[in-house]
Amino acid sequence: MINWITLTLFAALMQSVRTAGQKELATKVSPVAATHVRYLFGLPFALMYFYFVLQVHADEQWQLGARFYIYATAAAVAQILATACLVSVLTKRNFAVGTALSKTEALITAVLAAILFAEYLSWIAWLTVVVGIVGVLMLNRNLVFSDLFRGGLSIGSATYIGIASGVFFSFTSLFLRQASLSLNVSPILAASITLAFMVSLQTLISGVWVWIEDRQQFKTLARTKGLCTFVGITSVLGSIGWFTAMTMQYPALVKALGQIEFIFALILSGQVFKEKNTRRELVGMFCIVASVVILMLSRLF
Repeated sequence: MINWITLTLFAALMQSVRTAGQKELATKVSPVAATHVRYLFGLPFALMYFYFVLQVHADEQWQLGARFYIYATAAAVAQILATACLVSVLTKRNFAVGTALSKTEALITAVLAAILFAEYLSWIAWLTVVVGIVGVLMLNRNLVFSDLFRGGLSIGSATYIGIASGVFFSFTSLFLRQASLSLNVSPILAASITLAFMVSLQTLISGVWVWIEDRQQFKTLARTKGLCTFVGITSVLGSIGWFTAMTMQYPALVKALGQIEFIFALILSGQVFKEKNTRRELVGMFCIVASVVILMLSRLF
């Protein structure tokens, strides 16, 4: 039986691949247009998955209530903002660095979950979150703090945009979990309903955003259908993993395990984008892997 651990590892891999596609796409279109792509081209696949799950779980009864609409809508908007921030960072920093900055979401999610929804973690779980964050910051220690020492506190700083991405992704995780749990059905069905609703709404919102900002971007997207389709498919596959895992388990734990995404990002950074990384990455990678190992052991014993 597929569990939240398997789903999270799959989601982390798909997210790394999708983000790599968006980085490439961002060289051709604006960050907002690149954000729109993951929803517009992912929508058909999200709806097909939803239809398939409905057939398998035809015996389950569900109804969308006010709580679902509120949380799912909030999650949809937060994810659009998070993705736009991440794509923006990828145009300013290399792939691994951009991913690292957004990974602050693991710690932020743990804190917000405790404050907003009383989802408290054990000391071992907190340890995995902190060790993972330390690993990410070790990999990019100079980059994260360089703006402070240079006095570059402008809102346009890649560092702050990257951290903002992490904050919005945190809200996305927490809100979509609440939306899914409000349905009182099996995790797979709940996640598929939430995914279908959110992607449909996000396609509309981001499409209007692109139209207002620069409608000429749609012509560019039409010329890059292959890459756009790739981003859409990998986005939906990743979302299926994330949504289902976070319906089954606390988002903070899912995000802690999801730190493994940075390992995938480092591989893609070097192999695909030919971006060089420093020796300090070995220490950071060790911390990230250690956090995952601690988390796995804490769940087994």
